[in-house]
Amino acid sequence: MLNDLHSFAARVREAIRLQSSGATVLTDAPFNELALELFRLQFAHNGVLRRTCEARGVEPQSVHHWSQIPALPAVAFKEFELTCLPASARTMFFQSSGTTSTQRSRHFHCAESLALYEASLWAGFGAHLLAGLAPTVGGWQLLALTPPLASVPRSSLVHMFETIRQRVGASPTMFCGTVAADGSWLLDSQRVIDTVQDAVSVARPVVLLGTAFSFVHLLDALTARGLKLVLPAGSRVMETGGYKGRSRELPKAGLHALITERLGVPCSHIVCEYGMSELSSQAYDGVAGAATDDQLAAARAFAFPSWTRVQVVSPETGRDVAPGESGLVRIFDLANVYSVLALQTEDLAIRRAAGFELIGRAVAAEPRGCSLMPADVH
Repeated sequence: MLNDLHSFAARVREAIRLQSSGATVLTDAPFNELALELFRLQFAHNGVLRRTCEARGVEPQSVHHWSQIPALPAVAFKEFELTCLPASARTMFFQSSGTTSTQRSRHFHCAESLALYEASLWAGFGAHLLAGLAPTVGGWQLLALTPPLASVPRSSLVHMFETIRQRVGASPTMFCGTVAADGSWLLDSQRVIDTVQDAVSVARPVVLLGTAFSFVHLLDALTARGLKLVLPAGSRVMETGGYKGRSRELPKAGLHALITERLGVPCSHIVCEYGMSELSSQAYDGVAGAATDDQLAAARAFAFPSWTRVQVVSPETGRDVAPGESGLVRIFDLANVYSVLALQTEDLAIRRAAGFELIGRAVAAEPRGCSLMPADVH
């Protein structure tokens, strides 16, 4: 029943493998062909998508370019089962972050979709965070400021960190977070400090992964102890996500300046990641060590890999805005084989030549013409 989707997923994995090896990239023509084929498959398998398209008068034969594929709002994952997988084929699901009192998105997976998710995340992470490092740990240290996967099995971010841990052969003890009774994430700052100081003592570079709010917790702990560490040369930081009320909020530049001040990691080695539980690919705003601090200060922009396309669209018209103008981020992800490939987010961004610059969230902004779900799709 799902053989056509499994076959397509295998082809996307091969495309990712080829790009990772430097053999090829998905240029516009093959990307368009794959996107249209995937839309046809999802139209056939995903009832919510099909009924939404029919309510809009859109059918696969009327779509000739990937940009014409209807984008469903990311928030629809909270209301509907946006999946091609029958209940019997679902092996797990990722859930968006939030409190237990709020409705959260669910992105269903099977073994094949997880394998594709992991191939996609590894290709992006390796290209942007591991440049100049050995492919496995030994000469460097991996550390995550999150709880382990066993404590938060629905977190796509921690699943990503666990996948990376296994790929590089790091210890399961690399996770320095725990989960409080109310579900919030806590950080064992002293453990992070002790581990980092051990790495400093033997000049072993550290790759430090965490959310923005977990870095604030760590930096506040360092400030409270009057500590300024200088991580060994080659160390790098991957920072992701927002604050979600879990710490005081800092402007991006301010957070990075504090990381540099308290951990000794230059901005050139701080890489931001953009992802969400409803997607299977991630965007990054640079490659660790590839640009100078001044170059990054002038132009930080997120970019997705070649198996993904992104638009910044006007909430009024649903069309691309001009470079330098702001709009909502819309993503077309070929690795999202088993749900929907076209996703309309509520993230506001400025369109840049090399990608997009995030500027915030359009909370409660329901864009006309691009994210309305018909009332009768249940």
